[in-house]
Amino acid sequence: MKLISPLLGLMATLAITSYSSLAAMPKSEILLADVNTEYGLQVSRITDGDVYNNQPLLTKSGIYFTKEVQNNEQSQTELVFYNFADQQTTNLTNTAVSEYSPTLTPDGSALSAIVVEANGKQKLWQYPFDKNVAPRRIFEWVEPVGYHAWGINNDVVMFILGKPHTLQYTHVAAAKPEVVASDIGRTLTFNKQLGAYTFNYTKQQQQWLASFDAKQNQVTDLFRLPKSVQDYAFKGADTVIYAVDNRVYQRNLSEPEIVSLWLDLTPYCETKITRMSYLNNQLAFVCTK
Repeated sequence: MKLISPLLGLMATLAITSYSSLAAMPKSEILLADVNTEYGLQVSRITDGDVYNNQPLLTKSGIYFTKEVQNNEQSQTELVFYNFADQQTTNLTNTAVSEYSPTLTPDGSALSAIVVEANGKQKLWQYPFDKNVAPRRIFEWVEPVGYHAWGINNDVVMFILGKPHTLQYTHVAAAKPEVVASDIGRTLTFNKQLGAYTFNYTKQQQQWLASFDAKQNQVTDLFRLPKSVQDYAFKGADTVIYAVDNRVYQRNLSEPEIVSLWLDLTPYCETKITRMSYLNNQLAFVCTK
């Protein structure tokens, strides 16, 4: 893991909503900020910026992410893992189709991901960590899936591409998703403290952060977001972080009118931060090149 001098701040990647065309993936890189070391903020580069690297999922042992693989002048995406222990990156899928949006399943036994199948359809799959168990579709008929987030009861919300894009909810056993909201953005989470999913969406030309309580079947607006914000993360249970260009701001759910600058990552990212994943005083973030 290479520590970055503030003078060498570079860039990473733009998340794209639909992967039906992979011909023009923007170059990007993933960096890791450790915000609570004895030397203060320390930032290291996890990937270089020569291809598309995106959608980091930060865990205790490393970072799962989506990486572009180029072959014979063609590009596709694979699921890869950067291991903190040996600082090595391993390709987890290595298939003839594209996978993206790695997410841990509720029991932690597999990665779930969106797969652009050979016929171009985007479906939700799972890739078990047990190599004796074959990857499989989670839903046969639900598509086109763009993003997803798991709850705690084997239930899931999915970003379904369309006009408009919709947030749809279902249990794995039911496999019949219901539309929850429209005009949604690309960030979906489950917040255990709220006992609800969160998502961003457009209402009356404004960006909002909202929650969806599946038990009550209720959507609640939490607060307005800056117009440019499409991605956010949670720092702890009740603090939302999001980037405007290369600065990260924070807001508490109980006092959303108070906005404060959390991290100025300008020395490490000269362009825009487009994705973030936070865990245990570490922030994995994507910077466009």
